Amino acid sequence: MTVPTRPLPRVRRRPFDLRTTAFFFILLALLLTLAGLVARTAAAAAERRPAWAVTLLVVGFALTVTCFRGRRRRSVRRLARRATEALEEAAETAVDALGEPAVEAVPAGVADPARTAGVGSGAETLLLETAAATQVTDYEALDPEEFEQAIAGLCARDGCTDVEVVGGAGDLGADVTAVAPDGRRLVLQCKRYGDGHKVGSQDLQRFGGTCFTVHEADVAVVVTTADFTAPATEYATQCGIVCMDAEGLRAWDSATGLRPWELSGGG
Repeated sequence: MTVPTRPLPRVRRRPFDLRTTAFFFILLALLLTLAGLVARTAAAAAERRPAWAVTLLVVGFALTVTCFRGRRRRSVRRLARRATEALEEAAETAVDALGEPAVEAVPAGVADPARTAGVGSGAETLLLETAAATQVTDYEALDPEEFEQAIAGLCARDGCTDVEVVGGAGDLGADVTAVAPDGRRLVLQCKRYGDGHKVGSQDLQRFGGTCFTVHEADVAVVVTTADFTAPATEYATQCGIVCMDAEGLRAWDSATGLRPWELSGGG
């Protein structure tokens, strides 16, 4: 008669890993140290208040007996095995975390090179223009000199050469001069006005008397943070002066509109 035998349980063997083993023993040492600190604290408390210590010991013993009464006694080996497995999993998690490559943070507003690698020139231009649109300058908060510097910066940003701020006493109406990307000479007058103060026809007439004859402009531009009166706009149209109001300036700054030399119709 053949006696049936119970199949032996399969034992899962993990491959030896030096780093995991080291972390296992480090965690075990930390747990033992923590247990020692708890024991020392309890002993010190018992010396100071022995009555409380005895009371807590009796209550703890009673709760332990109550919890385990009527239940199956757990094997010490099983508890030790579970504790060991928990420590091993914690050690493996720590090793995996240390082995992952660090990801470099990308500042806000800057395109990630890894994501934009291989992107065509058209898409790159769209990304740059979108980023510029989110950083529009508050030109009304600038003083007149800062406003002239900002307009010169826009010209240089968009490919103009020989950009120069010439505004000041005796400038004869020219605040910024430059050479446009198409080779034409730009002469710009900057009017940093507040709300309710429009550029009038007299301003345009003074500039129109010098921009072409004195400064030899191919493209004469008056750019303002405000707006133009109807007579000023009419005079500018007759003389061929480009008028860029606050809305046009914001579009130029955010790269969503035409540049002054493009508004002249000759570029």
